[in-house]
Amino acid sequence: MGAGVVSLHPPQKENTVLDKFEKFNRRLCSLFEGIGLAGLLVIMAVTCIDVVGAKVFLRPLFGAIDIVMLSQIVAIAFAAGMLLILGRHIQVEFFIARLPKRAQAVINSFVLLLGIGLFSLIIWRLCVLGYSFQTSGEYSATASIPFYPFAYSISLASIPVWLVLSLEFLKSLKRMVQK
Repeated sequence: MGAGVVSLHPPQKENTVLDKFEKFNRRLCSLFEGIGLAGLLVIMAVTCIDVVGAKVFLRPLFGAIDIVMLSQIVAIAFAAGMLLILGRHIQVEFFIARLPKRAQAVINSFVLLLGIGLFSLIIWRLCVLGYSFQTSGEYSATASIPFYPFAYSISLASIPVWLVLSLEFLKSLKRMVQK
């Protein structure tokens, strides 16, 4: 390109490992968000069928409370990763925002490290709980739906949250080191 010629193509951003990791996290969380949405749709459908059945036909849907309860678990757990990516979680930043950037990164790294530890424990203990439900034969009260698949699924749904926290931790470390 000669002098005075402006490129129509902006410079390409490096495709770093963190960028690839972020793209993978977003895809995985998007997939899991769809599962959470399906859980929400089940809640709506079961509630409508139960209300119409009870009021119009005097026959409520058998096990509706159990189905709605377990669908709430699916809806909430599987949407958590995408909510974290989109920043739809609760944050209190009024004090931290006034600190220098490096101090913010140090505090953010510490908080993210705590979150990684918490979700590591959650994933592990939910697997233990799922195994306990599986071996003891725990079922819901009315519809006799086994609990163990839901404990395992919450554990599985917590993995993208752990991955997002890990990515944010790595980014925070990178900000700490950079000027």
